[in-house]
Order: sequence, then C-alpha cells, then structure tokens
Amino acid sequence: MIKVLILEDEDAASQRLKKMIAEILPEAEFLAIIPSVKQGLEWLAANKHPDLIFADIQLNDGTSFDIFNQVKVNSPVIFTTAYDTYALDAFKLNSVDYLLKPVKRSDLDVAIEKFKAVHASPKKEGNNNLQQLLNALQKTQQYKQRFVLRIGDHMKIIEVADIAYFYTENKGNYIITKDNKRFLADNNLDQLESLLDPKLFFRINRQFIIGYSSIAEMFSYSKSRVLLKLNPPTKFDTIVSTERSAAFKAWLGGE
Repeated sequence: MIKVLILEDEDAASQRLKKMIAEILPEAEFLAIIPSVKQGLEWLAANKHPDLIFADIQLNDGTSFDIFNQVKVNSPVIFTTAYDTYALDAFKLNSVDYLLKPVKRSDLDVAIEKFKAVHASPKKEGNNNLQQLLNALQKTQQYKQRFVLRIGDHMKIIEVADIAYFYTENKGNYIITKDNKRFLADNNLDQLESLLDPKLFFRINRQFIIGYSSIAEMFSYSKSRVLLKLNPPTKFDTIVSTERSAAFKAWLGGE
C-alpha cells in the first residue's frame, strides 16, 4: 500500500482528486484529507509521515508553505497550484512535481508516474530541495492583502477580506466593500485580476470582478450564462459572460 495524505480545503476538489488518484493508483491508502495549516501541523506531529503528499498551496487558514516551514517532511510532495510559469519552473528544477488547477487526469497520470520512479529509488530524494522551492515560490507569487488609497489629503487602507467586488464605470475603476462603501481604485480590472487570489475572486465579464462571498443568488440565463444578484446590490446587471460561464461554474466548485 502507498499511504497518501491530501492537504486541500475545498471539499469538491479534494473528493475529485481522491477519486482520480484511486483510479490511477489502486494501491493508495488515504490517511486523511486536511483543510487547514493547524490541522496539518497537528496530524504530522502525531502520525508517521505518508509515502506521498498532495498539497494545495492555499488552505483555509494559510498556505501549505506554513506547514512545511515548521515541520521537516521527507515525503515526496505533489502540489496543486495556480502559480505562474516561473514558479512552475522552480518546481521542475527542484524535482518536486505540481498539478495546475483545475487538475487534469493526464497531468495526474504523469505526476504519479514520476512519484513511482522516485518511490522505487530510495537514493533519489524527490523533495530534497523542498525548502529552496518554498522560498522561490513565496517570492514569486504574493496575492494582494490590502489596498492603500489616496482620498484627498488622506490615506485609506482597504483590506481585501473586506471587499465584495470591483467594477468599472465611465473609465473609472471602483471597489465596493462588504458594508457597501465605494472607493476609486488605482488599478484597472486587468491589473486587479492578476493581483487577487483566484480562489476568492473571479472576473465574470469585462465590467466586474466579484468576490465569492458577494454572491447572494444565482439564476440560469440565456446562452448558458448565469445571472448573479450581489450583496451589496448593484444597479448593473451582473451576468457571467458566455465565454466565462464554464470556468465560473468550475470556480464555484473549487476547481
């Protein structure tokens, strides 16, 4: 048996990954599915480390980096990630594999074959440069945590956690907070899209980037589109464009 541990905070994503792993690796024994840094640290402190770890980078109370920075892990690690090409190159150079979300069956096949090759050769350390990898990744991708805005002679700090959505109107770009306050943003939506955590925010069309928590209601719309009602409400029709609808539904499911 190959003992497998999964670090993943999205239930739909973890169950989908587990199902695919079981199909490709029938000898897998799943020890646990852990959604948080806190639980991950507790589990690794109390149990023998597994043969293989699948780790989502973003967990519900931090990142898997926070776990590996505190616990020496000798198990091979396959990350699931939405990081950019430079970061993915770092994975390759450090002989730690990755799966780009949403995880594809073909990519999982390749990653598991690589693990088998490492697993069959004890002298070959599959993650012997894990700390170097973590350092490279943490420097590569840091999502925006807060915005500092100038309002007249004053400076205003807006925490990303307090933002409901972003939109553009008459060439201006605006932030709407969860308590329904509006602020002029310094960045356009294209820039904001690259600054925000894609697990928490999604660009539904050319005019809106919405936060997951801002969705109040959803309705089927023409041409496979989705009509959203947001909280706080907006005067605009918030409709997921046809070309983004499939990705939006996958995003809702944590893929």
